[in-house]
Amino acid sequence: MANPKTIGRLQAQIQRRVAYCLQFELADPRASFVTVTKVELSSDLARARIYYSVLGGDAERSKTSHMLEGASGFVRRQLGRVLETRTIPALTWIYDPSAEEAANMTKLIADARRRDEEIRGANPVPEPLPSDLASIDPELEEADVEEFAAEAPSFDAVLNDDVASDGDDER
Repeated sequence: MANPKTIGRLQAQIQRRVAYCLQFELADPRASFVTVTKVELSSDLARARIYYSVLGGDAERSKTSHMLEGASGFVRRQLGRVLETRTIPALTWIYDPSAEEAANMTKLIADARRRDEEIRGANPVPEPLPSDLASIDPELEEADVEEFAAEAPSFDAVLNDDVASDGDDER
């Protein structure tokens, strides 16, 4: 069992190295649109799950999946050069749909906002405020409102209090 800090450090190192390897060292055109999103390392450091996303459709995802399975040995060998561990973890490639789901969610939000603007029109008209206080709260009477207004401090009193307290802080 490794320390959680060690596992976190190794996960970050594996993610950087695998991404570098896929981008610069692998001479396969199918590796051009692969993004390593996350790495999960087992507590015994024997297995690593590498989550990736691919730009493109199902065909691109399938091609990339086969390419990554075939390149596992090469990538593992490249990892062995930089990891300072007794064993090099076995790699498992897992497709991460989060980027695709985020793009889909962004599209859905944009569509909803567009439909909302069509329904409201370009300049929405605000609802008018009620003219009498009884329509806001039927139990509220005019005398209560006047009493609340008399008890509330005026704007000038609040401003003077703030100025006076600012002068106290500078001592």
